[in-house]
Amino acid sequence: MSDLPNLDQPDDDPHLWLEEIEGEKAVKWVDAESAKTLAALSGAGFEADRAALLAIMDSPDKLPHVSRRGAFLYNYWIDAAQPKGLWRRTTLDSFRSGAPEWETVLDLDALAEAEDEDWIWGGPSTFPGTHDRALIELSVGGGDATVMREFDMERLVFIPDGFVLPEAKTDVSWYDRDTLIVCSALGDGMATTSGYARTVKVWKRGTDFADAKIVFEVPEDHLACGVEVIPTADGAPLVLYGDTIDFFHTVENIGTLEGPQTRLDLPTDSAKRMTETALAVKPRTEWTVEGTTHPSDAVLVIDYARFAAGERDFQCVFTPGERLSISHFYWLRDDALMICALDDMRPVHTIWRRDGDRWTSEEVTGLPKIGTAFVWPLDIEREESDGSLLANVQDPLTPASLLHIEPGAAPALLKRAPAYFDATGLVVSRHEAISTDGERIPYVQVGPEGASGDAPVHLTGYGGFRVPMLPGYNAGIGKAWLEKGGVSVTANIRGGGEFGTRWHDAGRLAGKRLSHDDFAAVAADLVERGVTVPRRIAAEGGSNGGHLIANMLTRYPQRFGALFCTIPLIDMRRYTKLLAGASWIAEYGDPDKPEDWAFLSAMSAYHTASADTDYPPILIATARKDDRVHPGHARKMVAKLKEIGHEAWLYEPPAGGHGYGKDNAERATFTALGYAFLRKKIGWT
Repeated sequence: MSDLPNLDQPDDDPHLWLEEIEGEKAVKWVDAESAKTLAALSGAGFEADRAALLAIMDSPDKLPHVSRRGAFLYNYWIDAAQPKGLWRRTTLDSFRSGAPEWETVLDLDALAEAEDEDWIWGGPSTFPGTHDRALIELSVGGGDATVMREFDMERLVFIPDGFVLPEAKTDVSWYDRDTLIVCSALGDGMATTSGYARTVKVWKRGTDFADAKIVFEVPEDHLACGVEVIPTADGAPLVLYGDTIDFFHTVENIGTLEGPQTRLDLPTDSAKRMTETALAVKPRTEWTVEGTTHPSDAVLVIDYARFAAGERDFQCVFTPGERLSISHFYWLRDDALMICALDDMRPVHTIWRRDGDRWTSEEVTGLPKIGTAFVWPLDIEREESDGSLLANVQDPLTPASLLHIEPGAAPALLKRAPAYFDATGLVVSRHEAISTDGERIPYVQVGPEGASGDAPVHLTGYGGFRVPMLPGYNAGIGKAWLEKGGVSVTANIRGGGEFGTRWHDAGRLAGKRLSHDDFAAVAADLVERGVTVPRRIAAEGGSNGGHLIANMLTRYPQRFGALFCTIPLIDMRRYTKLLAGASWIAEYGDPDKPEDWAFLSAMSAYHTASADTDYPPILIATARKDDRVHPGHARKMVAKLKEIGHEAWLYEPPAGGHGYGKDNAERATFTALGYAFLRKKIGWT
């Protein structure tokens, strides 16, 4: 701590001016640095990679992600001819055919041209039952904040005098045809310190949104408010009002359109899934109720009417183990609960069905036991579901297949993606590294059989917010790295969701340091196993993974040859004051509390970067329109590193949200630039 600068005041930062996202001086500097990066990395290899990646992203044979709304399957499709995309629909029978007949619902390229606006698709919410109206969200340039406009699904036009909201972070639910329940940060005092909505309004058709009645609000220092409309048999929906205190704690109240009435007597750190007749609960920490202690991450079910009457005799339908954890769970119908679990990172799917007051299980069969198998309901609205499921299955060397699972039937193949890279001679293997505290850290390696010596390794990880890194088919890394003879490694470090809450908790707050140690341990294990040498390890990570990569630079520079750090969180002193940063305090800690800054200061790469240590070259890339993680993190880190004599490069496209670009062309450029940088800097040409 003694050698850190005085951080009592935020204006100690000499690069604070780079936080002015659209500031003239800042933009001039950023554009100049980005131009230098493009000039240095442009060449035949970069151009070939960009073209190959764009061809993959625009492939006419890629899998269309579909969902059913009423009589149609809907899909949002982007390709070379439609870079902004088409919202389109077809029937299930047509979709099963080799050449589905698609009807265009909304052409976003045509809309953007007609309105001279850089519209990016944000998603729809159709009116349940008839699906003849939609609330469509559009962002300018790809940020999280969106414009909302009502759309006529029969005439396929926007409704001029319909529901319309200007740009803001907004979440909207239909209550009935003429009533919306709106959570929006629009207006003075309507946003939390994290930038999300703090009030719930009931908005009637034909009235001014500014005059809409506030029926629920949360304190400004909480993360956000939320709302869920729960249909009922009598046609008067229940409304679930949520006060999200932080990422892991929410107080929920059941009520009506007039506002909340009764708080749900459940732990604030539990996840809840509710229907009119049933309630499923997953406590994050151990919970004792009615004399029974349920472990963290168990899933409990109960009849909702009995719960509302005070009964608490939950039935446990999922019990976790050391490496058996729940991935997610949801209601298929009021009488069927889907539980998607990971058994030592292998997918297991079970449906629990109501039989009177008890529940019985049946495993979803016919899905692969290795790789990934993501399963979701075919129907958007639970009340309209016939119980059908869709599944996307893949592994690192097998392209994705889309399966249709009808109740009581084996999975049927709907579509299969083509192979985007030559996997001849490649093998998948799983290994474990030993971290600094003795914990076993799994990682998945893909590459030529017997790779050894100084193999060029691309290593990635995340380690945050309970997000698991599962072994799927990565067409980009396959084409730009594996097909060229390289090795790809994914590290399953703590902070992620591979093994449940215990794995996540071990890698958050002060434990985030262990998460970083885990990643470095994987890099060391690759060397110890004789796969490669440090100078040939290229590491990449984005967002929380960008925080990871920045700490590899400052804490473990000797273990890497080059680093690609994207849309990153780096300045841990000021992160809570930048855009949505305050919402992540439960994950990282509060730098304004001395006890938290004591551990955060060692993980704030912006502050620990030193002129006295040799660092590998690093490319830090962000997006100007990212309204989640402030681009100032990347800008300031590059400025400081260059100032103290290190090799650091910046790339920042002027659009794009919290991702690698606003369209496929930008995403291909962003990704190809990173691969070109990594290959060049590890000496793999």
